[in-house]
Amino acid sequence: MVTSNYDESVFINCPFDEHYNPLFEAIIFVIHHCSFVSRCAREVSDSSQVRIEKIFQIIADCKYGVHDISRTELDEKYGLPRFNMPLELGFFLAAKRFGNRQQKQKLCLIVDTDPFRYQKFCSDIAGQDISSHDNNAEKLIKVVRDWLNDSITDVRVPSGSKIAERYRLFEKDLPLYCEAFKKDRAELTFIDFRNLVVAWLKGNT
Repeated sequence: MVTSNYDESVFINCPFDEHYNPLFEAIIFVIHHCSFVSRCAREVSDSSQVRIEKIFQIIADCKYGVHDISRTELDEKYGLPRFNMPLELGFFLAAKRFGNRQQKQKLCLIVDTDPFRYQKFCSDIAGQDISSHDNNAEKLIKVVRDWLNDSITDVRVPSGSKIAERYRLFEKDLPLYCEAFKKDRAELTFIDFRNLVVAWLKGNT
């Protein structure tokens, strides 16, 4: 079981669709490779709790947040954009602005497909440092690693390119780990995938 405290918890706010999944998994991997713990709304399945309350609680539990606001395409079914990511970024920034002393320590990374596109659809955060990933998992790994590295005093943390190399090795080994732990790759939940990342890192120091 993965446990974490406030100072090592990273809230992931990103799309949860099949197209984005390779980037989502890359974020989880680099967070744990840097000795932090990934958290997201998909980790809780308590039907007695309202979804937004779950998100509030996870945000409150995390000092760090990775926010990908790149999903602006119109939904094929309804012809409307998805606003969840900007909304959850707003929750995170509000917790930092209006929260207690611990909440004011929050740090966030905002990413998009390119560094200036957000000005056309989320201009209220103009002036924020936005990083780009070009929908490339390895570039996103480097971006997240470099951001987290600012909070790490451990010189043993590899560079982004080295973590990206290790992520490719993990991807090759993942089917074997799924078989060993009796998991179906297509059915992995967030918790399943996170636990497999942790297991692989322990076995491949």
